[in-house]
Amino acid sequence: MHDFLIAFLGGLLLGVAVVGYLYVHGRIAGISGLIGQVLNPKTMFKTPAIWFMAGLIAVPFIYGVFVQPEIELNASPLMMIIAGLLVGFGTRLGSGCTSGHGICGISRLSKRSIVATMSFMFAGFVTVYMIRHITGVF
Repeated sequence: MHDFLIAFLGGLLLGVAVVGYLYVHGRIAGISGLIGQVLNPKTMFKTPAIWFMAGLIAVPFIYGVFVQPEIELNASPLMMIIAGLLVGFGTRLGSGCTSGHGICGISRLSKRSIVATMSFMFAGFVTVYMIRHITGVF
């Protein structure tokens, strides 16, 4: 029950943050778009995205210190780098990241985001199945 409650509260906070960002700033809180705003020298210190991104970085560290200090990663640093690069490529290919389409787009009933999210999920299911059951790596 405890894990369910933590997941529920996390999802609730994420939903409130996304809706709040949309209504307060009039922009979608897709992470790839926010990173683009933060890394653009013209908008770096003029955008509220920097505070949103700071929260995304700081909160997991705070959670780790006070709630769950031990987090086990089962992937090598090389695999994590490769996964990050593939996600970045997919973000450009799919005109947005999984969070942008999955959380922000679906909540706005965007057909493009619904199709994109279904594609992301299907590709993830197939990849996990192939790695775990066909190649036997994990």
